[in-house]
Amino acid sequence: MKLFKVITGLVIMLIVSSVQATTLKLSADIDLLVLDGHKISGSLLKGADGLELERGEHQLLFRVEKSFHIPAHSPVTWISAPQIVTFTARSRSVLIQLPPLASVREVRMFDRKPQFTLVDEKGGEIANKRDFLTVTTSGDFEQAMIHYNLNGENASVPRFAQPGKHTALSAAQEQDLALDRRSPAERMLHLWYQQVDAATRQRFITLMKALHTS
Repeated sequence: MKLFKVITGLVIMLIVSSVQATTLKLSADIDLLVLDGHKISGSLLKGADGLELERGEHQLLFRVEKSFHIPAHSPVTWISAPQIVTFTARSRSVLIQLPPLASVREVRMFDRKPQFTLVDEKGGEIANKRDFLTVTTSGDFEQAMIHYNLNGENASVPRFAQPGKHTALSAAQEQDLALDRRSPAERMLHLWYQQVDAATRQRFITLMKALHTS
């Protein structure tokens, strides 16, 4: 019972903190590669409407993937160059708003001059700095962003190049949180855990580990 009360308190803390957080809304066409210097696992974002961010400065590396049909041809999949955008989260939500990308002409225009905006929940544009990343042969986007952030580029954030804890969770880490579902309390907690976003799950795991070692 004591443990349940502690866990309940942690959940309440997470709910309160989520009210003060910013939700990054991701469309199905956006593939988020790196967040604040750390690789993001696609499995964590699968089926999610967005990702919870703390208020403050953030840096995203993403690319746009779009499939469309050309008459008398098989479906074509287009992938943009990796886009870098740095902004300060102050609103309740941030949406990456893309232009129409339904034809070869439109995607070629995006390749030449990427046009997208960051808007808040009221539709207001969010100030940002942006750049693009030259695709590396190794495909290690996290390492490429470390080099980018250390080189003083237009959208670089040097502190995101410093070693630290990853914001993304591996499948093994999520398994470490596996709970015995035999009690009603644990079933409730498990249900809550499955419904929250990746960032809230991460904070919960961090709090649980801190509790375990204390």
